[in-house]
Amino acid sequence: MPETTGYSIDDLLNHSEVKTISEAMSSETVTRRECIPQLCAVFSQAVTQLTENAQFTFDLDQEAIQKLPHIIHNPVQFVSGMDSPDNTILDQYRKPRNIGIVFSGGPAPGGHNVIAGLFDAAKKANPETRIYGFLKGPDGVIDDRHVELTKDTIDAYRNLGGFGMIKTGRSKIDTAKKMNQARETCKKLGLDALVVVGGDDSNTNAAFMAQEFFADGIQVIGVPKTIDGDVQVRDSAGHVLCAISFGFHSAARAFAQEVSNLCTDCSSDMKYWHICKVMGRSASHLALEVALQTHANITLIGEDLAEYIDVRRLETSGKSGETDFTAFGMTLRHMSRVICDAIVRRATAGKNCGVMVIPEGVLEFINEIQVFILKLNTIIAEYNSTHDTDFHGDFPILENKRDYLRKLAQRSRENKAFTIWNTRDDDLFNDLPDFFQEGLLLERDSHGNFQFSLVETDKVIMELVRDYLKILKEKGIYKMGIEKQEYIRTLEKVGLSPDHFGTVLFKNYDSGTYLLMKESVISLKTLKQTLVRSAVISEDDPIPPVIEKIYNQSVPQFKTQTHFYGYDGRGSMPTTFDSVYTYNLGWTVFSLIANGATGQMAAIYNLEKPFSQWIPAGLPIAPLMHLEERNGRLSLVMEKSLVDIRSPAFQVLKANREKWLFSMPGPDHYRIPAPIYLVDNVDDDRPITLMLNEIASRQQDK
Repeated sequence: MPETTGYSIDDLLNHSEVKTISEAMSSETVTRRECIPQLCAVFSQAVTQLTENAQFTFDLDQEAIQKLPHIIHNPVQFVSGMDSPDNTILDQYRKPRNIGIVFSGGPAPGGHNVIAGLFDAAKKANPETRIYGFLKGPDGVIDDRHVELTKDTIDAYRNLGGFGMIKTGRSKIDTAKKMNQARETCKKLGLDALVVVGGDDSNTNAAFMAQEFFADGIQVIGVPKTIDGDVQVRDSAGHVLCAISFGFHSAARAFAQEVSNLCTDCSSDMKYWHICKVMGRSASHLALEVALQTHANITLIGEDLAEYIDVRRLETSGKSGETDFTAFGMTLRHMSRVICDAIVRRATAGKNCGVMVIPEGVLEFINEIQVFILKLNTIIAEYNSTHDTDFHGDFPILENKRDYLRKLAQRSRENKAFTIWNTRDDDLFNDLPDFFQEGLLLERDSHGNFQFSLVETDKVIMELVRDYLKILKEKGIYKMGIEKQEYIRTLEKVGLSPDHFGTVLFKNYDSGTYLLMKESVISLKTLKQTLVRSAVISEDDPIPPVIEKIYNQSVPQFKTQTHFYGYDGRGSMPTTFDSVYTYNLGWTVFSLIANGATGQMAAIYNLEKPFSQWIPAGLPIAPLMHLEERNGRLSLVMEKSLVDIRSPAFQVLKANREKWLFSMPGPDHYRIPAPIYLVDNVDDDRPITLMLNEIASRQQDK
């Protein structure tokens, strides 16, 4: 018999309030789309012009000079305004143009506002200007797949996340054939300029297109995009020209929201260690910002690990007049012990829980891993060459491969001149989990390179941590602290004397707020032996149930939950900072185009300072490029920016590590970041990393 609902589903679906609630766009989203971000004052003037700033200089790479002659000497250009330009300037600025724009690489919050800013600036100068969006990334340029962008299209995506308006892709225009196809597309559409929105590789691509299209009169402008935050620009003297790429702040805040929720959960049920891996393969900027936003208990920064020096190992080798170069750089074994030490210390305060943040590329900063990769690459290549066969075919399983490496270590002991694989290498390698050993010994890619993307970073680290915690537990070092007052109440409840048992069970009974079971008590057997030896019970007596209960409470159960934050952050709504930043980047792009620039990257100088001091600028891409190994060969690319461990932002994290670990009784120092929403003033919503660096800069200037 059908259930009677008491209402008509058709009437419900047609109800005006239900229709409003069921709309794809929430009221918050509608409000977002209607918001017009703050605009730098210069853009309110009649026209803009470019002013060269000669104080900023770059060290030029010889390869860049040779391959990018038309744009290698581009200067830094600041955008300034003119209220009363002459007719010649006005006509040039306001002439109708055809401009193409393409997204390249992964999405980053704020990309739509780059298009919106470019569109608004271009239409203000001349309503006849046409903006074309190339679909699905660089392939759209190569294959001439485009759509003309209209006001209705633009308005539907203002201040929204993602790259949904025209989509994106990871192809590169990096061959002569692709370059010619792209050129033909631009000519067919009569483009005056092409705008490439992307990261370091994409801006590198933009520089090469600017060079190739120079004679055709087609301008190419880059825009710095990547949530990793590794597109930053400094001149040769260290002056900051572009403090951060767009999308970084939004992604970091999205990740911080999730990590903060786990901090709240952690302090509620006191049950898990939450292991939070955040995007950042080549740099740890996101991990640093998330740490500053949340005050997670442990945060690993890859660049910090790379700078580690084992002073004791250096001193030991120095006594023999030698230098142990293996003392430079953190090893996996030592890193796992640092993490274990923090976990053990929190456990002593009754906190067998916490939140740890690690960048996904942290293993790339472990010198030992890089050495392993280089050595194993050499060993495998030499074996294949010497035996005219395949290493992986001859040693199909892990144990076969390990046997071969052991023989090499034995050879090094017998022949000191043989150093490619020594006993220490073999010992460290065998400390690694089996699955990671297999990963390091996997077949290389077509260029002979190790495939880092196949490694589960968090799994590698936590396997080592678990193994060492087990050792510490067996040694009686890893124990849960028992709250003294709770212990007293528990024993008094069953009529036993807390003091009588306390001095027998605990090593700090007279001084601790949280009591620690003696290190010799590591099992029920050793517990009974301790009680019998102290004449608290006889050999024939059972352990009192309440004492057994207290003992069980002292045995830590290390439980973890792993989380990866990446795609959710790059698809988040943009923060006010990124919304305003990208909208002004769009206006900057048009100023560069209208004033004839090419091979420049749109940027905001003074981005780390209050909004009133922001200066739209064009930065030369070619001088930022250098030779770097990519895919097994040297390529001319734009350099990634790593976390500077001397920076104020990192130093603040370093100074607060002990406080945020909080291995003592009481509430943790977790910070709850604000949700992502649009505010009226961008100065109320900025990356903490930039704010700390800017505050320190002001202090230096005093």
